[in-house]
Amino acid sequence: MTHILTITLNPTVDISTATARVEAGPKLRCQTPEADPGGGGINVSRAIKFLGGDSTAFIAVGGETGAQLLRLLAEERVRFTAFSVNGGATRQSMAVTEEDTGKQYRFVMPGPHWDQEMVEESLNAIAQAAPSSGVVVLSGSQPPGVPLDYTARLSRRLEAKGVQLFVDTSGQPLRELVKHPANPSVLRMDDVEAEDVVGHALPSRAATADFASDLVAKGVAQTVIVARGSDGSTLANAEGRWHASRAIDPAEVVSAVGAGDSFVGAFSLALTRGEEMQQALCYGTTAAAAAVLTAGTQLCTAQDVTRLLSGCELIAL
Repeated sequence: MTHILTITLNPTVDISTATARVEAGPKLRCQTPEADPGGGGINVSRAIKFLGGDSTAFIAVGGETGAQLLRLLAEERVRFTAFSVNGGATRQSMAVTEEDTGKQYRFVMPGPHWDQEMVEESLNAIAQAAPSSGVVVLSGSQPPGVPLDYTARLSRRLEAKGVQLFVDTSGQPLRELVKHPANPSVLRMDDVEAEDVVGHALPSRAATADFASDLVAKGVAQTVIVARGSDGSTLANAEGRWHASRAIDPAEVVSAVGAGDSFVGAFSLALTRGEEMQQALCYGTTAAAAAVLTAGTQLCTAQDVTRLLSGCELIAL
């Protein structure tokens, strides 16, 4: 089986708690907080672990928060390699659930600042750690100071080793990738990010597939996946266009945190196990659906994915 290396440049210790009501002014008495290792690539590795797979998480860490993050990963038995940063401590993020309404408030910090020396060192370290003919998953936000063309620069470093690069990004780095294509193997985004790129709404699956196909034709990526929230995910590549969906009772939804990372973990794992692209799309979509059934940053569970997988609907567009 092909090995997977996940990349998290801007990891976090995710704190989750709950309080009766969120309002300005009074002290809000919260439940005992839970701490989980977080950040795109880390959560992809965690999802792969939960689903019975294996990967190595490449993590940029600094300070005492970084040390706490590595301890949390060790407790979950997620294999990792640490890259030390000197621009400050690894960030913390917080998710607070309002018990009266079920609404969740998420507070995300920026992370330590990187200088150009750290950027170059990280590119060299990733290229060295990347498994030959394997898969590298770059997922999550970029720390302050990391250039917008980081993905393109990493893609060029990995191409010589025959490595497939899977990218899950957003904001300015995503727009840069669309403007200056690096042609990674897979590019994933959600519907809000896709609409930001294209500049208008994508109201239907067909509209989303047209957008994804256009990016493939322009060489932005070999395969483009756009998540459509509770409607599932749409995939386009040179071979065709498909949509996978797995309905979940809204009453069962606990938290949307980690759905995207669960998708990427399950999708990547399925492909490295030799599954066809369509089956990997269904597996990822089911993992995303399973993730919303768990609280905080617990991601998907293998039991829920197994239970829900047969109900995944796959159609050609």
